Amino acid sequence: MHRIAVLALEGVPPFELGMPSRVFGNARDDAGGPLYEVTVCTADGLPVASDAGFTIGVSAGPEALAAADTVIVPPTHAMDDLAHGAPLSPALTAALAAIRPGTRLVSICTGSYVLAAAGLLDGRPATTHWRHAPEFQRAFPRVRLDEEVLFVDDGDVLTSAGVAAGIDLCLHLVRQDHGTAVANRAARLCVVPPWRDGGQAQYIDRPVPEPTVATTTATRAWALGRLAEPVTLAELAAHARMSLRTFTRRFRDEVGMTPGQWLTAQRLDIARQLLESSDLPVDLVAHRSGFGSANSLRQHMRSALGISPIAYRRTFPPHAPAPAAALPA
Repeated sequence: MHRIAVLALEGVPPFELGMPSRVFGNARDDAGGPLYEVTVCTADGLPVASDAGFTIGVSAGPEALAAADTVIVPPTHAMDDLAHGAPLSPALTAALAAIRPGTRLVSICTGSYVLAAAGLLDGRPATTHWRHAPEFQRAFPRVRLDEEVLFVDDGDVLTSAGVAAGIDLCLHLVRQDHGTAVANRAARLCVVPPWRDGGQAQYIDRPVPEPTVATTTATRAWALGRLAEPVTLAELAAHARMSLRTFTRRFRDEVGMTPGQWLTAQRLDIARQLLESSDLPVDLVAHRSGFGSANSLRQHMRSALGISPIAYRRTFPPHAPAPAAALPA
């Protein structure tokens, strides 16, 4: 059983605090058994005030952090003090020091301030909520901040942007640990999209299109039914009845990535599902997912996931329970 400790700090938003329990709690094996044990704790075992006007009591203290395989730090309003150079509290410093080497560290939204203040993000790529990015960069110049992505996976340290991006990151971890089928089932139970790539852009100051303005929604649905076929940008724009320039701009505004990036992401998702759920040869998986050849699929999987189709299938063999280990490098 993979043990997850969620660290509640002063001023924590209840929604973000509860997200890991909901997502990982819905991750089940084929027999319906739980794959994670989630414990909410504080640095000293005492209750903390939420930002919603009520106090949160917990049943665990720093011992949960010391025993965890993954530690998740949700947002905290203490970020204002941390951004101005305030040190972590002695209790929090001691609690973080008790975390075992090799434990996977995860932050949601401004939980990144805690990891950064502890020096755990120095020299690493990371992200946080776009609104706090300038302040974060000034406070922690050693962190390689990318303010535009939904989440950053740097192996044993992962960080996400705000709110919904935290759900994306939790589902990413389930998918990494146990495969697409388990993650998709958890997403359906949470009634959220099963997958948004971490490199997708945060939605930063983008106005919602007026109802009278044409969107790319219908064209995306049309393309999803033709992923096994070559689909060109010109065909997409023609289906949407837009010029290439207008379609590309509107697509990126609505989806947060280019049409080509989006198509590749959808095809990778299909390829992963086929590798997990069937014994089809890699050549046929490549054909059915729209990559055309095994070599093309191999290149895209190595670029996006750092793993070949054969190695991916060994990690998540068809018709067998998925292992708890992360994807091999």
